[in-house]
Amino acid sequence: MKTILITGCSSGIGRCVAEGLRARGYRVFATARKPEDVATLDRLGFAAHLLDLNDSVSIHSAVEWVLQQTGGTLDALFNNGAYGQPGALEDLDRAALREQFETNVFGTHELTRLLLPVMHRQGHGRVIQNSSVLGFVALPYRGAYVASKFALEGLTETLRLEWRGSRIHFVLIEPGPITTRFRHNATQAFKRHVNVATSRHQERYRIMEAHFQHKAQQGGGRFSLPPEAVLAKVVHALESPTPRVRYGVTLPTHLFAWLRRLLPRRAMDALLARAWL
Repeated sequence: MKTILITGCSSGIGRCVAEGLRARGYRVFATARKPEDVATLDRLGFAAHLLDLNDSVSIHSAVEWVLQQTGGTLDALFNNGAYGQPGALEDLDRAALREQFETNVFGTHELTRLLLPVMHRQGHGRVIQNSSVLGFVALPYRGAYVASKFALEGLTETLRLEWRGSRIHFVLIEPGPITTRFRHNATQAFKRHVNVATSRHQERYRIMEAHFQHKAQQGGGRFSLPPEAVLAKVVHALESPTPRVRYGVTLPTHLFAWLRRLLPRRAMDALLARAWL
Protein backbone atom coordinates (compact mmCIF):
# COMPACT_ATOMS: atom_id res chain seq x y z
CA MET A 1 0.00 0.00 0.00
CA LYS A 2 1.55 3.28 -1.14
CA THR A 3 1.42 6.24 1.24
CA ILE A 4 0.74 9.88 0.38
CA LEU A 5 0.37 13.10 2.37
CA ILE A 6 -2.03 15.65 0.87
CA THR A 7 -2.49 19.27 1.99
CA GLY A 8 -5.66 21.29 1.62
CA CYS A 9 -8.17 18.44 1.82
CA SER A 10 -11.11 20.39 3.23
CA SER A 11 -12.83 20.53 -0.17
CA GLY A 12 -12.25 20.77 -3.90
CA ILE A 13 -9.16 19.26 -5.48
CA GLY A 14 -7.61 18.10 -2.22
CA ARG A 15 -10.73 16.25 -1.06
CA CYS A 16 -11.32 14.73 -4.51
CA VAL A 17 -7.74 13.49 -4.83
CA ALA A 18 -7.78 12.09 -1.29
CA GLU A 19 -10.99 10.16 -1.98
CA GLY A 20 -9.84 9.00 -5.40
CA LEU A 21 -6.48 7.71 -4.21
CA ARG A 22 -8.02 5.98 -1.21
CA ALA A 23 -10.35 4.18 -3.61
CA ARG A 24 -7.28 3.04 -5.57
CA GLY A 25 -5.76 1.49 -2.46
CA TYR A 26 -3.44 4.27 -1.30
CA ARG A 27 -2.96 5.00 2.36
CA VAL A 28 -3.92 8.68 2.37
CA PHE A 29 -2.92 11.15 5.08
CA ALA A 30 -5.39 13.99 4.59
CA THR A 31 -4.70 17.37 6.18
CA ALA A 32 -6.51 20.68 6.53
CA ARG A 33 -5.83 23.93 8.35
CA LYS A 34 -9.11 24.20 10.30
CA PRO A 35 -9.97 21.83 13.18
CA GLU A 36 -13.57 21.49 11.99
CA ASP A 37 -12.38 20.33 8.56
CA VAL A 38 -10.01 17.83 10.17
CA ALA A 39 -12.94 16.51 12.19
CA THR A 40 -14.97 16.09 8.99
CA LEU A 41 -12.13 14.20 7.31
CA ASP A 42 -11.86 12.00 10.36
CA ARG A 43 -15.59 11.20 10.21
CA LEU A 44 -15.14 10.27 6.55
CA GLY A 45 -12.63 7.64 7.60
CA PHE A 46 -9.40 9.38 6.62
CA ALA A 47 -6.23 9.44 8.65
CA ALA A 48 -6.57 13.20 9.22
CA HIS A 49 -4.44 15.83 10.91
CA LEU A 50 -4.22 19.58 11.29
CA LEU A 51 -1.70 21.21 8.95
CA ASP A 52 -1.60 24.99 8.64
CA LEU A 53 0.97 26.03 6.04
CA ASN A 54 1.29 29.42 7.76
CA ASP A 55 2.56 27.77 10.95
CA SER A 56 5.92 25.97 11.19
CA VAL A 57 4.89 24.22 14.41
CA SER A 58 1.81 22.83 12.67
CA ILE A 59 3.90 21.65 9.70
CA HIS A 60 6.44 19.87 11.92
CA SER A 61 3.67 18.31 14.01
CA ALA A 62 1.93 16.93 10.91
CA VAL A 63 5.17 15.47 9.54
CA GLU A 64 5.98 13.81 12.86
CA TRP A 65 2.47 12.35 13.00
CA VAL A 66 2.68 10.92 9.47
CA LEU A 67 6.10 9.36 10.04
CA GLN A 68 4.91 7.81 13.29
CA GLN A 69 2.04 6.20 11.37
CA THR A 70 4.28 4.84 8.61
CA GLY A 71 7.38 3.87 10.57
CA GLY A 72 9.40 6.68 9.02
CA THR A 73 8.57 6.35 5.34
CA LEU A 74 6.41 8.22 2.81
CA ASP A 75 6.00 7.45 -0.87
CA ALA A 76 4.51 10.73 -2.08
CA LEU A 77 3.55 14.28 -1.20
CA PHE A 78 0.80 16.26 -2.97
CA ASN A 79 1.25 19.95 -2.18
CA ASN A 80 -2.26 21.14 -2.91
CA GLY A 81 -3.02 23.64 -0.13
CA ALA A 82 -3.19 27.21 -1.49
CA TYR A 83 -5.51 30.15 -2.05
CA GLY A 84 -5.74 33.11 -4.44
CA GLN A 85 -5.43 36.75 -3.38
CA PRO A 86 -7.12 38.96 -6.00
CA GLY A 87 -6.50 42.69 -6.34
CA ALA A 88 -4.32 45.10 -8.26
CA LEU A 89 -0.77 44.88 -6.97
CA GLU A 90 -0.79 48.57 -6.05
CA ASP A 91 -3.70 47.83 -3.68
CA LEU A 92 -1.98 44.94 -1.89
CA ASP A 93 0.33 45.84 0.95
CA ARG A 94 3.31 43.87 2.21
CA ALA A 95 1.19 41.97 4.72
CA ALA A 96 -1.17 40.72 1.98
CA LEU A 97 1.73 39.52 -0.17
CA ARG A 98 3.42 37.92 2.81
CA GLU A 99 0.24 36.03 3.70
CA GLN A 100 -0.09 34.79 0.12
CA PHE A 101 3.51 33.57 0.03
CA GLU A 102 3.41 32.04 3.51
CA THR A 103 0.72 29.61 2.37
CA ASN A 104 1.47 29.09 -1.31
CA VAL A 105 5.28 29.09 -1.21
CA PHE A 106 7.04 29.19 2.16
CA GLY A 107 4.87 26.64 3.97
CA THR A 108 4.87 24.34 0.96
CA HIS A 109 8.66 24.58 0.70
CA GLU A 110 9.12 23.91 4.41
CA LEU A 111 6.91 20.83 4.27
CA THR A 112 8.76 19.52 1.22
CA ARG A 113 12.16 20.08 2.84
CA LEU A 114 11.14 18.05 5.88
CA LEU A 115 10.10 15.08 3.77
CA LEU A 116 12.91 15.03 1.20
CA PRO A 117 15.39 13.35 3.61
CA VAL A 118 12.79 10.62 4.19
CA MET A 119 12.47 10.01 0.45
CA HIS A 120 16.24 10.14 0.00
CA ARG A 121 16.77 7.60 2.77
CA GLN A 122 14.25 5.16 1.34
CA GLY A 123 15.54 5.68 -2.21
CA HIS A 124 12.36 6.91 -3.93
CA GLY A 125 9.55 9.44 -3.74
CA ARG A 126 7.21 11.71 -5.67
CA VAL A 127 6.59 15.38 -4.93
CA ILE A 128 3.58 16.65 -6.85
CA GLN A 129 2.99 20.40 -6.81
CA ASN A 130 -0.45 21.78 -7.59
CA SER A 131 0.46 24.88 -9.55
CA SER A 132 -1.80 26.67 -12.06
CA VAL A 133 -2.04 28.04 -15.56
CA LEU A 134 -1.09 31.22 -13.67
CA GLY A 135 2.21 29.56 -12.88
CA PHE A 136 3.41 30.40 -16.39
CA VAL A 137 1.18 33.26 -17.61
CA ALA A 138 -0.02 36.35 -15.75
CA LEU A 139 -3.46 37.92 -15.56
CA PRO A 140 -4.34 41.40 -14.31
CA TYR A 141 -5.67 41.60 -10.74
CA ARG A 142 -4.17 38.19 -9.92
CA GLY A 143 -0.63 39.41 -9.29
CA ALA A 144 -0.10 38.03 -5.80
CA TYR A 145 -1.32 34.56 -6.77
CA VAL A 146 0.61 34.68 -10.07
CA ALA A 147 3.82 35.60 -8.24
CA SER A 148 3.35 32.76 -5.74
CA LYS A 149 2.76 30.17 -8.46
CA PHE A 150 5.67 31.45 -10.57
CA ALA A 151 7.78 31.03 -7.43
CA LEU A 152 6.46 27.51 -6.82
CA GLU A 153 7.29 26.54 -10.39
CA GLY A 154 10.80 27.99 -10.04
CA LEU A 155 11.40 26.04 -6.84
CA THR A 156 10.13 22.84 -8.44
CA GLU A 157 12.24 23.25 -11.57
CA THR A 158 15.32 23.78 -9.41
CA LEU A 159 14.57 20.82 -7.16
CA ARG A 160 14.26 18.62 -10.21
CA LEU A 161 17.74 19.66 -11.35
CA GLU A 162 19.27 19.29 -7.90
CA TRP A 163 17.84 15.79 -7.50
CA ARG A 164 18.56 14.72 -11.07
CA GLY A 165 19.70 11.11 -11.15
CA SER A 166 17.79 10.16 -8.01
CA ARG A 167 14.51 8.25 -7.89
CA ILE A 168 12.67 11.27 -6.49
CA HIS A 169 10.41 12.84 -9.10
CA PHE A 170 9.15 16.43 -8.99
CA VAL A 171 5.96 17.08 -10.95
CA LEU A 172 3.88 20.18 -11.65
CA ILE A 173 0.12 20.00 -12.13
CA GLU A 174 -1.19 23.12 -13.91
CA PRO A 175 -4.99 23.42 -13.72
CA GLY A 176 -7.01 26.16 -15.30
CA PRO A 177 -10.55 26.76 -14.01
CA ILE A 178 -11.71 23.89 -11.79
CA THR A 179 -15.13 23.72 -10.15
CA THR A 180 -14.20 24.24 -6.49
CA ARG A 181 -14.59 26.84 -3.72
CA PHE A 182 -11.47 28.60 -4.99
CA ARG A 183 -13.31 31.70 -6.23
CA HIS A 184 -15.31 31.91 -3.00
CA ASN A 185 -12.14 31.79 -0.93
CA ALA A 186 -10.51 34.35 -3.24
CA THR A 187 -13.44 36.70 -2.73
CA GLN A 188 -13.00 36.48 1.04
CA ALA A 189 -9.28 37.27 0.70
CA PHE A 190 -10.13 40.20 -1.56
CA LYS A 191 -12.51 41.68 0.99
CA ARG A 192 -9.95 41.17 3.75
CA HIS A 193 -7.07 42.99 2.08
CA VAL A 194 -8.35 45.41 -0.59
CA ASN A 195 -9.84 48.81 0.20
CA VAL A 196 -12.07 49.27 -2.83
CA ALA A 197 -13.21 52.75 -1.78
CA THR A 198 -9.71 54.23 -2.16
CA SER A 199 -8.68 52.33 -5.30
CA ARG A 200 -8.51 53.65 -8.85
CA HIS A 201 -9.72 50.21 -9.95
CA GLN A 202 -13.21 50.41 -8.44
CA GLU A 203 -15.01 49.73 -11.71
CA ARG A 204 -12.80 46.75 -12.59
CA TYR A 205 -13.31 45.37 -9.09
CA ARG A 206 -17.07 45.62 -9.53
CA ILE A 207 -16.80 43.63 -12.77
CA MET A 208 -14.46 41.11 -11.17
CA GLU A 209 -16.75 40.45 -8.21
CA ALA A 210 -19.75 40.11 -10.52
CA HIS A 211 -17.74 37.64 -12.62
CA PHE A 212 -16.89 35.57 -9.53
CA GLN A 213 -20.54 35.54 -8.42
CA HIS A 214 -21.73 34.55 -11.89
CA LYS A 215 -19.26 31.67 -12.09
CA ALA A 216 -20.24 30.51 -8.61
CA GLN A 217 -23.92 30.46 -9.59
CA GLN A 218 -23.11 28.55 -12.78
CA GLY A 219 -20.97 26.07 -10.90
CA GLY A 220 -17.97 27.19 -12.94
CA GLY A 221 -17.90 28.13 -16.61
CA ARG A 222 -17.88 26.49 -19.99
CA PHE A 223 -14.13 25.84 -19.72
CA SER A 224 -14.28 24.61 -16.13
CA LEU A 225 -13.70 20.97 -15.30
CA PRO A 226 -14.51 19.05 -12.10
CA PRO A 227 -11.72 18.18 -9.64
CA GLU A 228 -11.66 14.65 -11.04
CA ALA A 229 -9.74 16.04 -14.01
CA VAL A 230 -6.88 16.87 -11.65
CA LEU A 231 -7.18 13.50 -9.95
CA ALA A 232 -6.52 11.76 -13.27
CA LYS A 233 -3.26 13.67 -13.71
CA VAL A 234 -2.17 13.00 -10.13
CA VAL A 235 -2.76 9.28 -10.61
CA HIS A 236 -0.58 9.30 -13.73
CA ALA A 237 2.13 11.30 -11.94
CA LEU A 238 2.11 8.76 -9.11
CA GLU A 239 1.91 5.56 -11.08
CA SER A 240 3.87 6.18 -14.28
CA PRO A 241 7.46 4.85 -14.19
CA THR A 242 8.48 8.09 -15.89
CA PRO A 243 6.01 10.81 -14.93
CA ARG A 244 5.85 13.97 -16.99
CA VAL A 245 7.43 17.15 -15.72
CA ARG A 246 4.19 19.11 -16.23
CA TYR A 247 0.55 18.12 -16.55
CA GLY A 248 -1.82 20.71 -17.98
CA VAL A 249 -5.48 20.50 -16.98
CA THR A 250 -8.34 22.26 -18.82
CA LEU A 251 -8.46 23.85 -22.26
CA PRO A 252 -7.28 27.32 -21.11
CA THR A 253 -4.04 25.82 -19.75
CA HIS A 254 -3.25 24.04 -23.01
CA LEU A 255 -4.33 27.05 -25.09
CA PHE A 256 -2.24 29.59 -23.17
CA ALA A 257 0.79 27.28 -23.20
CA TRP A 258 0.49 27.03 -26.98
CA LEU A 259 -0.14 30.77 -27.53
CA ARG A 260 2.76 31.68 -25.25
CA ARG A 261 5.11 29.88 -27.61
CA LEU A 262 3.42 31.18 -30.76
CA LEU A 263 2.51 34.83 -30.22
CA PRO A 264 4.79 37.86 -29.94
CA ARG A 265 5.01 39.20 -26.40
CA ARG A 266 2.88 42.29 -27.03
CA ALA A 267 0.14 40.27 -28.72
CA MET A 268 0.13 37.85 -25.79
CA ASP A 269 -0.11 40.78 -23.35
CA ALA A 270 -3.09 42.18 -25.23
CA LEU A 271 -4.85 38.81 -25.02
CA LEU A 272 -4.09 38.27 -21.32
CA ALA A 273 -5.23 41.80 -20.42
CA ARG A 274 -8.75 40.87 -21.53
CA ALA A 275 -8.83 37.34 -20.10
CA TRP A 276 -10.73 36.14 -17.04
CA LEU A 277 -10.42 32.79 -15.33
